[in-house]
Amino acid sequence: MTETAPTAHVTIDEVGGLTGTEFGPSTWRAIPQDDIDLYARLSGDDNPIHVDAEAAARSPFGGRIAHGMLTLSMVVPHLREIYRVSGTSTGIVYGFNKIRFPSPVPSGAQIRVRGTVAQVEEIAGGWQVTLALVFEVEGSAKPAVVAELVLRHYK
Repeated sequence: MTETAPTAHVTIDEVGGLTGTEFGPSTWRAIPQDDIDLYARLSGDDNPIHVDAEAAARSPFGGRIAHGMLTLSMVVPHLREIYRVSGTSTGIVYGFNKIRFPSPVPSGAQIRVRGTVAQVEEIAGGWQVTLALVFEVEGSAKPAVVAELVLRHYK
């Protein structure tokens, strides 16, 4: 039997009561080397620790690792599983308050996301919600990313 992760799936009228709600973890998703190579081409970040197997093997990481920003950008598919506000006219990413990359994600490793609703503020036409997110790496004690994501949900 598969255990269901706690979710924060609410309507726009319920957002005001979300502070402190924990959700996740999402399912595991791999970050394959093909995605890392594509991100390097798109972003222009071709640091050898991401794309050169021989150079990365000589690095402190012992192999190629995903870009921190690539890992962070994968927040969308993870959150779709575990955090959702329905009944909105629109929702946007307003920004980030804080982002840290405590541990690398080895090429091919799997990540998942869990979070807590840290703050909810009423704004003109809706709500601003701050999510405290932790990106976990399968088999690692340290998270890959710790970030405060700020979303806005409009009625």
